[in-house]
Amino acid sequence: MGLFSFGKKSNDNKINWVNISSVDELNQAIADTQNKAGVFFKHSTRCSISSMALSRFESQWEENENIQLYFIDLIANRDVSNLLSELSGVMHQSPQVIVIQNEKEVYNASHNGISASEIKNAL
Repeated sequence: MGLFSFGKKSNDNKINWVNISSVDELNQAIADTQNKAGVFFKHSTRCSISSMALSRFESQWEENENIQLYFIDLIANRDVSNLLSELSGVMHQSPQVIVIQNEKEVYNASHNGISASEIKNAL
């Protein structure tokens, strides 16, 4: 990611994000955590710290068929972001990762605390 591209997701990563842009999509994604864990990345397209955390996460992440990655643009989809905080019981921060398994929050981190290896260890 370039210095002035912090509002955009990189297209050269290997991650297959599922974008969540509605409350219905969020509810379905949470229900799907009965089958595989969900990592929900809440990203602010206006924040360089969020972009750095996203880039670092994407460079560290190794695909795992038992984990689904979800991406929430919290500027465009504030209602979805707020509902995820409410349903998980995790106070909103940005950037933030909330990991849900069996419809329950099992791990969360924000800012520089977001770590792909810690997420895998939590699961």
